[in-house]
Amino acid sequence: MDAESAETIALSALAFLADDPPRLGRFLALTGLGPDELKERARSPRILAAVLNHLLQDESLLLVFAASHGIAPELIAPAQTLLEERAAADSDDDETEA
Repeated sequence: MDAESAETIALSALAFLADDPPRLGRFLALTGLGPDELKERARSPRILAAVLNHLLQDESLLLVFAASHGIAPELIAPAQTLLEERAAADSDDDETEA
C-alpha cells in the first residue's frame, strides 16, 4: 500500500459518506467536525484517516463501501494506518517548525 492508494481509498470513502446525508451526519457527529471544517481539510491525512477509521468501526458500513467501490475490505486498515502515520509525521513537522 502506498500513500497515493491510501488517499484514493479514503477519498472514495469520504464521497461514499457524503452521498448519504445520514451517513455523513453520523460521521460528523462522532468526529465533532463541522461541514465547513470537513470541506477545508478533506484532503488532510488526519481527516482521511478518520474517515477510514469510521468505516472500520462499523463492519456493515465497511462491507457496503467495499462492495460498492470494488475494494477489498482488508485494504482499508492498512490504508488507515498509513494515513495515520502521515498525519503524525505532518504533526511532528509542524511542531519542529514552531
